[in-house]
Amino acid sequence: MALSFCGNDRGSIAYSVDNGVLDNGCFVDALNLVPHVFLLFITFPILFIGWGSQSSKVQIHHNTWLHFPGHNLRWILTFTLLFVHVCEIAEGIVSNTQMESNHLHLFMPALMGFIAATTSVVYYHNIETANFPKLLLALFIYWILAFITKMIKLWKFAEASLGVQYLRFCITALLVVLYGLLMAVEINVIRVRKYVFFANPQRVKPPEDLQDLGVRFLQPFVNLLSKATYWWMNPLIIGAHKRPIELKKIGKLPIAMRALTNYMRLKDSYEEQRKTEDPDKSPSIWKSMYRAFGGPILLSSTFRYMADLLGFAGPLCISGIVGHLDNSTEIDRTNKVSNMTFGVYFMFSTELLQNTSVLAVLLFLALVLQRTFLQASYYVTIETGINLRGALLAMIYNKILRLSTSNMSMGEMTLGQINNLVAIETNQLMWFLFLCPNLWAMPVQIIMGVILLYYLLGNSALIGAGVILLLAPVQYLIATKLADTQKSTLDYSTDRLKKTTEILKGIKLLKLYAWENIFCDRVEETRGKELTSLKTFALYTSMSIFMNAAIPIAAVLATFVTHAYVEEVRLSPAKAFASLALFHILVTPLFLLSTVVRFAVKALVSVQKLSEFLQSDEIGDDSWRNAEMSMSLEVGKKYKYHGDTKAINRKGRYRMDNYEQPMRRQLRPTETEDVAVQVNDGFFTWGSNLSTLSDINIRIPTGQLTMIVGQVGCGKSSLLLAMLGEMQTISGKVYWSKLPDYEILFDGSISKNRYSVAYAAQKSWLLNATVEENITFGSHFNKQRYKAVIDACSLQPDIDLLPFGDQTEIGERGINLSGGQRQRICVARALYQNTNIVFLDDPFSALDIDLSDHLMQEGILKFLQDDKRTVVLVTHKLQYLIHADWIIAMKDGSVLREGTLKDIQTLDVELYEHWKTLMNRQDQELEKETEMESQTTLERKTLRRAFYSREAKNQIDDEDEEEEVEEDDDDNMSTTTSRRSKIPWKMCCRYLSSGGFLMVFLMVSSKLAKHSVMVAIDYWLAAWTSSNPQNQSLWSSLGVLQHRSYVPVFIILCGAAIALCLITSLTVEFLGVAAATNLHHNLLNKIIHAPIRFFDVTPLGQILNRFSADTNIIDQHIPPTLESLTRSTLLCLSAIGVIAFVTPAFLIALVPLAVAFYFIQKYFRVASKDLQDLDDSTQLPLLCHFSETAEGLTTIRAFRHEARFKQRMLELTDTNNTAYLFLSAANRWLEVRTDYLGAVIVLTAAVAAIWTSSQSGLVGLGLTYALTVTNYLNWVVRNLADLEVQMAAVKKVNSFLSTESENYEGSMDVSQVPEDWPQHGEIKIQDLCVRYDTMLKPVLKHVNAHINPGQKVGICGRTGSGKSSLSLAFFNMVDVFEGKIVIDGIDICKLPLQTLRSRLSIILQDPVLFSGSIRLNLDPECTCTDDRLWEALEIAQLKNMVKAHPGGLDAVVTEGGENFSVGQRQLFCLARAFVRKSSILIMDEATASIDMATENILQKVVMTAFADRTVVTIAHRVHTILTADLVVVMKRGSIMEYGKPEILMEQEDGLFASFVKADM
Repeated sequence: MALSFCGNDRGSIAYSVDNGVLDNGCFVDALNLVPHVFLLFITFPILFIGWGSQSSKVQIHHNTWLHFPGHNLRWILTFTLLFVHVCEIAEGIVSNTQMESNHLHLFMPALMGFIAATTSVVYYHNIETANFPKLLLALFIYWILAFITKMIKLWKFAEASLGVQYLRFCITALLVVLYGLLMAVEINVIRVRKYVFFANPQRVKPPEDLQDLGVRFLQPFVNLLSKATYWWMNPLIIGAHKRPIELKKIGKLPIAMRALTNYMRLKDSYEEQRKTEDPDKSPSIWKSMYRAFGGPILLSSTFRYMADLLGFAGPLCISGIVGHLDNSTEIDRTNKVSNMTFGVYFMFSTELLQNTSVLAVLLFLALVLQRTFLQASYYVTIETGINLRGALLAMIYNKILRLSTSNMSMGEMTLGQINNLVAIETNQLMWFLFLCPNLWAMPVQIIMGVILLYYLLGNSALIGAGVILLLAPVQYLIATKLADTQKSTLDYSTDRLKKTTEILKGIKLLKLYAWENIFCDRVEETRGKELTSLKTFALYTSMSIFMNAAIPIAAVLATFVTHAYVEEVRLSPAKAFASLALFHILVTPLFLLSTVVRFAVKALVSVQKLSEFLQSDEIGDDSWRNAEMSMSLEVGKKYKYHGDTKAINRKGRYRMDNYEQPMRRQLRPTETEDVAVQVNDGFFTWGSNLSTLSDINIRIPTGQLTMIVGQVGCGKSSLLLAMLGEMQTISGKVYWSKLPDYEILFDGSISKNRYSVAYAAQKSWLLNATVEENITFGSHFNKQRYKAVIDACSLQPDIDLLPFGDQTEIGERGINLSGGQRQRICVARALYQNTNIVFLDDPFSALDIDLSDHLMQEGILKFLQDDKRTVVLVTHKLQYLIHADWIIAMKDGSVLREGTLKDIQTLDVELYEHWKTLMNRQDQELEKETEMESQTTLERKTLRRAFYSREAKNQIDDEDEEEEVEEDDDDNMSTTTSRRSKIPWKMCCRYLSSGGFLMVFLMVSSKLAKHSVMVAIDYWLAAWTSSNPQNQSLWSSLGVLQHRSYVPVFIILCGAAIALCLITSLTVEFLGVAAATNLHHNLLNKIIHAPIRFFDVTPLGQILNRFSADTNIIDQHIPPTLESLTRSTLLCLSAIGVIAFVTPAFLIALVPLAVAFYFIQKYFRVASKDLQDLDDSTQLPLLCHFSETAEGLTTIRAFRHEARFKQRMLELTDTNNTAYLFLSAANRWLEVRTDYLGAVIVLTAAVAAIWTSSQSGLVGLGLTYALTVTNYLNWVVRNLADLEVQMAAVKKVNSFLSTESENYEGSMDVSQVPEDWPQHGEIKIQDLCVRYDTMLKPVLKHVNAHINPGQKVGICGRTGSGKSSLSLAFFNMVDVFEGKIVIDGIDICKLPLQTLRSRLSIILQDPVLFSGSIRLNLDPECTCTDDRLWEALEIAQLKNMVKAHPGGLDAVVTEGGENFSVGQRQLFCLARAFVRKSSILIMDEATASIDMATENILQKVVMTAFADRTVVTIAHRVHTILTADLVVVMKRGSIMEYGKPEILMEQEDGLFASFVKADM
């Protein structure tokens, strides 16, 4: 058949123009081609030239992007235009089939119009990104021409009185409207931008964000198509494959999303309520949230409604396609001739929708649109949620900075509560916001669904819907139960963690005493409780999953069975499968509704907590305070100039004081000149209206050293805080002097800081930052000054010990320093600040005498006084009073005396005498103290220990790097890439095998059975509905019987499916519990039995991480992920199987789809993992920043560093939000892509089914399954990605399971060892060589010694000489590779470890106590009688103290024994050694950390109680072993001197003699 434009039907008058040119329909159509061809001719050259020039620049950078006015409207109109063109093409092709010959003019212009519209939008996009609007004229002309030609066509149709009932008329009318609108948009661009016909075109810059190349989040700035499909994310996600995504790559947040912007929005709407409504009522957070973020939520809800309505297109199209396949034979061609006008066929509007191919395309478009809208809705809510979280965090932070100190100290607001607000409540609100469009979208969706079902199936549909609705409350109940069990699980796991931490901290002691198994059982017991709770949790989870899977089956069963028995009409395949699809749609909202309701309840609670917090007391309302607060926010953006505003502000405040008190100032000019701070008639309180400080009248002279002294608790620290404005003033005034003006004018740099007060609090407070940052504290770094400060605080030796010097991280997450070291850093911070006034609150409390003197001389007297700074010093060290220029003596909250030391000497003799006696007493203590090795050296020693034990490992391991090490070995790109995208199958197998073979087998078989039965149900439905006789008249009793004969099988299948649902959900969850049980059990046993070396080289935090975070993931997160993954994968596979079975042709299309899917998931998994890591790693600093701010409030406020901390908080919040935003955008990227793939699968399945025209029931089956694929494809990928991240936890745990255990067996049997060995305690050391690890050098080399029974032996030597290693060798804790130790005739290396260690006793250097009772600490094996324990306590001089405790031996010991002093703890350890009546006692530097009194007790006990036992003392201070029977002096792992102390003393140049001299 010849192809001719106007067709060549017989006797046609296609080419005649007798009635006028325009009356020839074909000519009008040809005329319609003109504008399209015109556009293509103009734009193609421009586009090609453009591409050519661009290719040189590769990519237009986004700093030229711009949106012309009406940007979004234009994209929407163009998309609608494309859709109408598609309809036009379809209509043309379908009409053409009714003609005798091909009429190209029916669809050719429409096709060209489609191409032209596509070109127009590409062209527009390129003009817009290049910001070159003049070229838009081409488009303008095109819209006008198209509009005119279409108008002519419409006018002709109207003339021929063709109305709306004809489809072509409707389409043409629509096109006219669209072209008109697009023309209007184009005119608007000309009007606004004035780029042509106007004298001065408007110059427009791209948005501020895009000029800043640091902004990488482009979602708000790209065009509509890219917004909808997240096209701009491609480079990031695909690039992640080559190198991991770092923080640099994700850049900054756009301004509109930054925490500061959103904080201002929320705060304005919050404060506005205070003004408008009655001022006393607290503003509602809900209202302010609605005012600030209501817009986007409404937008998102609109998207959501559109998506939900489009969702119903699926079932309707299925019913259409299946229905028309049935009736396709009966379409008659009778009406063909009646609608011939212009010589061509005109279709009725309804006719198009009866064409199955058209329906298939419509279904595809509806799916694509629905998915796009749904993702858009998700994205908008998530972005809003993130914005809200940023705003709330800023709000909470500002409140923290203004919290009154009394609130913190009186315990109304604890740190824990604040941390919860930050970590939990804000996230709850954010999640609520994510889910909140569901609250109003779901009911609508459910109602619509039920209406449609009723329309399809009549009354029986209501029964099915009823089943669903009745089971929904059960869902909700299960959900609430789940939340409760989670809470109890959490409590148990915290308890277990506490016990585990204790074990790991005291592991050395436990091993030496052979108690590890007893304590291991304690943990196992708690773990048992936790597992019971986990099992309940698993039960509820599996019930929830079961309900979810079983409800639709039950509903379908109820509906179809009722339909078979009640309704008169037979069930057609079309209706059956449409309703099946509808049931699938209905289940999701019902399942989600319970979750959403739960979140809504949680959100209500969170808001309640938040508003309570925001209403709590703030610091005293001095007008200057508040003024500064409000300023600092406005200035927050212009942070650089912040200092000046502060200065001006503060100046205002001094002036204000001047005016209030003009009289007094003028009266006493002489005094005010040199007073820095003055308090008049002050009464101050910590909030409970009882004044803590009363009747305070003091003055602090400028540039002098003022000391505040008094007994403990008389209000010295409170006085400082009252001057800083931290206390509540009942009455009275605090005046701060005004600086001389010239200083402000000439020396701006200093003056800005001079207003703040450098304050060192009593409880030292450090930031999580490097040492240097802690000292400079935000001031600029000045090397000379820094050096001077460090010398003054004698921090250099401590810094030298740190692994990275002063760049070492300290604080919570860093290295733990001792009290003295922390305090000196705080003092250094106060000294370094360039402020006029320095407040030091008892800086000497944790320092020993040498350091105090040095600090006093160098730091306070020299460094501060040379600078002429005003210093206020609170102290107990009265010997420093002589240095004071001014003294304030306090007693019971009021000032006792004020004046110089001379004044007090003359005026109050009594007080002076009292001080004198105290000073003498302190001097005596000093002499005592100097005998001991000073505390500082000790602290430094512990610090050195902490590092050097780890030193060997330090090179490889900083926290969690064992995993990364393998990956970083080779920088070869390809290998890392392939490794990054591999799924950790090995770990999955490892996890499953931990669960036990039986459970795995059960899980796999039940899952497969369940999905097979599900398919069987649907197949049976297809057979049942298709089986009926076509002709309705045969609907006789026979037909009814035949129809109903299908019912029993259907019921059996559904019942089986429901049962299998229950079994699968239970097996998966309990497989998870079994795996968790095994993994934790093995991990605990491995770690507890590991050699001591393992604990030296593995940081404690890393081991604890395995027990906390990783165990938690294995317990709670892997099972649901695994379940979801297997379910969605099997669903997709069964769906594809069914489609392939129905239409084998589909398999051809499957190949490219599978390839596309493979690449999408591969790229996404890598990127998702990186972004997840970024999100986790940026969250921690944020939480830490909050908690450390809350701890150091007074310091921050005294220094006036609020603004700097706010800035830091905003930066941290933005960083975390950026990571989170990218993560959720990546999820959208994936979902859009998998959803489109799903839509293509539906399209191909439909088209294949239509063309191979199979049995209609089966086609319905295939399409219903195809529809489910779209929902589950993205879950497959998301769960894969999650599982990959979670399997890392299994990997980490597994890496510890391969550690070697100690050899517990020994070569001797326990029965061969005498019961009472060692009887005498004779020790022979023969040629002993010891090393810690086979890789390391020996620490003891060929040591020989012989110790007789009952001898008291002292071992001494410098640090690192091998003293402690020798003591460990007695217990076989280290690797003895040559020589042996023989105790009472038995070589200890042959003994089982348990036997050996349980027969010897040791007292360690650091006293370790465990939480529990005193009895547990002395005798965990519970083998001794009470009398024996009391005896031991008596010997250790502890009996009276324990008697005084309530509960006696069962008195509580808190964690780490914190409720006893260090000395008492050491004595408990002594009692512990005595309880075990062994004939050998080893004391490892046991007297190092205790005071003189305790040490004397220890010495006495050793001499009397242990008279008949062998005692080996490892001495730290030589004078403790002068009375020993034998002294061993060691150096570098070998014995240098050996003999009686008296003899060794006589060797003048001997090592021992030199030690003794040094110690005297």
